[in-house]
Amino acid sequence: MDDLDLRLLDGFQRDLPLQTRPFAAMASRLGTTEAEVIARLTHLREQGVVARVGATSRPNTAGASTLAALQVPTPRIDEVAALVGTEPGVNHSYLREGSDWNLWFVATAPDAEALAHSLARIEAATDLQVLSLPLVRAFNIDLGFPLMGPRRAMALDRPADLDVLRPQDKALMQALSTGLALVPRPFMALGQALKRSEAEVISRIRALAEARLLTRVGVIVKHRALGWSENAMVVWRLPETAVEAAGKALAAVPGVTLCYQRRTVPGLWDCPLFCMIHGRSRAEAMEVLAKASALPELAGIPHHILFSTRCFRQRGATIAREAA
Repeated sequence: MDDLDLRLLDGFQRDLPLQTRPFAAMASRLGTTEAEVIARLTHLREQGVVARVGATSRPNTAGASTLAALQVPTPRIDEVAALVGTEPGVNHSYLREGSDWNLWFVATAPDAEALAHSLARIEAATDLQVLSLPLVRAFNIDLGFPLMGPRRAMALDRPADLDVLRPQDKALMQALSTGLALVPRPFMALGQALKRSEAEVISRIRALAEARLLTRVGVIVKHRALGWSENAMVVWRLPETAVEAAGKALAAVPGVTLCYQRRTVPGLWDCPLFCMIHGRSRAEAMEVLAKASALPELAGIPHHILFSTRCFRQRGATIAREAA
């Protein structure tokens, strides 16, 4: 990739211009043409660097989701990963080292009942117990971290305003999870598909983003393809009463790319606090972890580091029942 590619990806991971010709607005800021922006995004998507131009939706608002794991014997890893991948709502799936729970995936569905059925099908197909760890609280769930320059702290998340959500928004959020058409007027094309006006589509996207129901609207990149290949999920075992202070402090560490609290499962999983660290090398990721471990709120707290070793799936969430 050249400098323009990098500026295109780094500058528009969020805050996609919500206007009739968004790619023209991007081109103006980049000093190029609308056609060039569309051509480059198309090429980067074909090369597997860009997942989509669209949005990420806040978990458990318009739909239901959970982080789940399986304990997979080594000889069965490819078989079980393939079985998990047959579920339409599984949008991320990774093999991780550092725990007996080694195959981790995010399962999404239009509602809690559909999610439960999805996890039950995975258990039946694999003959393995599913560990389900639903989100309790988000400290930072915006993965649009800077791709160039020094590591920076991400902003603390703010709660979503669920009152903004309307029945027709699910179909719109599903379309954004799949991706916009790379054409001069993508919101008009989306409106035609949903039988809604271009102006209404833009207005609703803006409202959903301001309400934090859409956590990010922009170019969704595949970090591994961009060289951020060392992906560490770090889990911390600490009392529930200490999670809030520790989570806020952890989310503010430069290089911590996600941070959230998840439900524990007695006898199976006792670590409520999670963070993600994306690094271009394992040493870089461990440097970030060292800073996190030195926080007063986390000093001496037991933790486990689960680096991903293989990626089986990475795509948008399932939100609307029709897509499921």
